Amino acid sequence: MNKRKIIFTFNAPAVLGFALASLGALVLGVFTGGRTNQMFFSVYRSSFLNPLSYVRLFGHVLGHTSFSHYVTNMTLILALGPIVEERYGSWRLLFMFAVTALVSGLFHIFFGGNSMLMGASGIVYMLIFLASTAGAKGEEIPLTLVAVIALYFSQEIMAGLFKADDVSHLTHIVGGICGAVMGLFRRK
Repeated sequence: MNKRKIIFTFNAPAVLGFALASLGALVLGVFTGGRTNQMFFSVYRSSFLNPLSYVRLFGHVLGHTSFSHYVTNMTLILALGPIVEERYGSWRLLFMFAVTALVSGLFHIFFGGNSMLMGASGIVYMLIFLASTAGAKGEEIPLTLVAVIALYFSQEIMAGLFKADDVSHLTHIVGGICGAVMGLFRRK
């Protein structure tokens, strides 16, 4: 009788590393009463003379307000991320994470009002849009991307206009745009 061995693999180092770094940020936030979130893991209007402003432009995607917020984002990141990481590679995906964090952080600073932004939902939307471009070749625009754009953007625009909640719908839209643009222009 042949016994099979079960082997766990570190299949998506960028995605798993991001999930672990986010968990670390969450734990730090809990132990510091939210001070590390305000210092490093959220973005808001502040002086660009403060060096931490630049850290926050990238670090805000690691911060989460609660374990539930973390789980919601990480579930989608851990489901979609390995597919995207396999297609584009770990370093390219980390670069895409950084670009999305920077662009969504800047959009929030300039157009998001006086609130703090934290969480990986922009990264989630980037991954959703990147995954929907996965089968595209050459000059093709996949219908799956068109459908995702129509569904998600209409939902986010309507929610942004008619819902009073603590969700940054602008970040979702910006993350989706980053994913669509990078997916169409950064093919492996």
